[in-house]
Amino acid sequence: MTDIKDQSEFLFDDGRPKPKPKPKPEPEPTPPPKAPAAKKKANKKVDQKVDHRPAAVALQEGGPLQSLMDYNFIQYASYVICERAIPNLADGLKPVQRRILHALQEKDDGRFVKVANVVGHAMQYHPHGDASIADALVALTNRGFLIEGQGNFGNIYTGDRAAASRYIECRLTPLAREEIFNKPLTQYVPSYDGRNKEPVTLPAKLPLVLMLGAEGIAVGLATKILPHNFTELLEAQIAILQKKPFQVMPDFPQGGLMDVGEYKDGVGSVRVRAKIDTKKKDNILTITELPAATTTDSLIGSIEDAIRKNKVPVKAITDFTAEKVEIELTLASGTKPEKAIRALYAFTGCETKISSNIVMIHDKKPVELKVSEVLKELTRRLVELLEAELNQRKDDLEQEIHNKTLVQIFVENRIYKGIEDCKTSGAIEDAVLDGFIPFKKQLRRPIISPDVDMLLGVRIRRISLFDINKNKRDIEKMLAELTEVEKNLKQITRYAIRYLRRLLKQYGDDHPRRTIITAFDEIEVRELTATELELTYDREKGYFGSGTDGDAMLQCSSLDKILLVWDNGRYKVVTPPDRLFVDKNLIYCATFDRDQMFTLVYTLDDFTFMKRFTLGGAILDREYFCTTSEATVHLFDANNPADIFVKYKPAKAQRIHQQVFHPHDIPVKSARARGNHMTGKRIARLATSEPRWWKKDADDGHRGVLL
Repeated sequence: MTDIKDQSEFLFDDGRPKPKPKPKPEPEPTPPPKAPAAKKKANKKVDQKVDHRPAAVALQEGGPLQSLMDYNFIQYASYVICERAIPNLADGLKPVQRRILHALQEKDDGRFVKVANVVGHAMQYHPHGDASIADALVALTNRGFLIEGQGNFGNIYTGDRAAASRYIECRLTPLAREEIFNKPLTQYVPSYDGRNKEPVTLPAKLPLVLMLGAEGIAVGLATKILPHNFTELLEAQIAILQKKPFQVMPDFPQGGLMDVGEYKDGVGSVRVRAKIDTKKKDNILTITELPAATTTDSLIGSIEDAIRKNKVPVKAITDFTAEKVEIELTLASGTKPEKAIRALYAFTGCETKISSNIVMIHDKKPVELKVSEVLKELTRRLVELLEAELNQRKDDLEQEIHNKTLVQIFVENRIYKGIEDCKTSGAIEDAVLDGFIPFKKQLRRPIISPDVDMLLGVRIRRISLFDINKNKRDIEKMLAELTEVEKNLKQITRYAIRYLRRLLKQYGDDHPRRTIITAFDEIEVRELTATELELTYDREKGYFGSGTDGDAMLQCSSLDKILLVWDNGRYKVVTPPDRLFVDKNLIYCATFDRDQMFTLVYTLDDFTFMKRFTLGGAILDREYFCTTSEATVHLFDANNPADIFVKYKPAKAQRIHQQVFHPHDIPVKSARARGNHMTGKRIARLATSEPRWWKKDADDGHRGVLL
């Protein structure tokens, strides 16, 4: 376990912040000795010196304001971390949850209680408003483990809020009533106003923090604990007690599908998906379970947004969700359901990622843990609580047996007759003690004053109706139970295992796993959106993009980057535009690939050059040149041609009128390289395959040389 921040020096043992210490009075400064008259002028100049150090340096030396800010910040941070946002490892509860359960237990009579009454009662212990208490109570009720609700407590599927607290009722579940509370084992401290006492932690024997999950943001840290399955947690605790390997995975109340490939022992993240059914019709998909942290409203909103962007082939959405999730998606005609499902997972909230970061309060300070560490610590605490309960029961049984034995001897041997003539309380006590002297061997321990007070409180009616045989049977039952308790104390681990198995048998069927663990196939988003957009070029007006009328240039994905090249050697990489002005001299556009090799022929300063090159990396929307400067591009080709046929313009005394060049003769260079010199002649025509104007039998059809 790794400590994050230790604030224990600012807190009492019960977790409350210590009061600010009174600052010690600073001693008055000793006045400097007076300077001689001859040096008064010099000292005056010294006194006028200015401190030119930066303000930050002066602040580091400290001062009353800095001390006040430092102290108040630590007080605030400690309070938010320990008393508000982060759950305690001991019982797995945040303070507001603990106070709600404590208030419910105080008002518990087995019947439903108005939530408003519970909130008001909990405000005796909670220093914040009623809204935070009501929201926390509704969240606990919707988890279904500790609080049973009656009325409208909202809907975890649709995100609908609960009714006002004056209209709904709640009570503790049998699981909470039996396994969360034990007053003799609970440590209490004064509430925030000192009028009441509240528990420091509840003696919970359940791994509540992993059952419920938790989320909170404090000063400098945050926690995100994913909920787990009740049955699997108890089975893991049994494995810990048996020293066997174990593994538990998150389980969300919304159900859905889950991939845990990036999750290990509470570290990392899980990917969750909606469960999509295709059984009704070929053109209808039905979402029957939601991914965690999602509602039907947010999911439908994400699908509608994807429809507007033409990312999913859905033409209608119908929501029938009530007690169960049922969202029908009508597909566009001709769409395959498998492709539509992949698009829904790729572009909508049907698939999300949830990170896990377990931070809890342990020994009055926040620590970062793993699931296995949390479960082992809670199992150790479970054994301690069970042992404490057994010791408590043992003491109670021994006291009850002792009391019944005393009463039986007191009545059966008429010891009460010896106090009839006693006139003082001391004489009465001595008479009772003397009467028990012959029966010392029958007693489990010596008689003390409280025992005498108990015997003197026995009513005459009880003495006259005392049933010795029944009393003996009661003592025998208690002795048998005491023997069993002592046996369990000697075998506390086996007793803990039996306890967990009893819980599994009693409550396990009520909490089946809801989220299905599986492995997700990787969805290639670019493959799904390869033809999502059609980019066109209006040559007359100079506009390019998906919202432009003109010649179709290419189909691409919205995730692609587009390379644009102009006839002067300028190029730029952009995202697929809706409507972008590119002028009328655009010569090339395609999806950008930094490793794509191009062949370029350009003229600069009356000389023509050829090069093969790759662009490499490029910053979006930034202009570059694939020539040494602005030039005239004759050829920009991505097909890596084997030959380039060139026809020159006629010139005086020109003997060579056409040539063929082989680009493979030159190496691949960078985009800014000049390239190889082709010719100093003016080019009339150029082609990458043998054109009609090429004269095969001409004497001047020489092979060109690239220098």
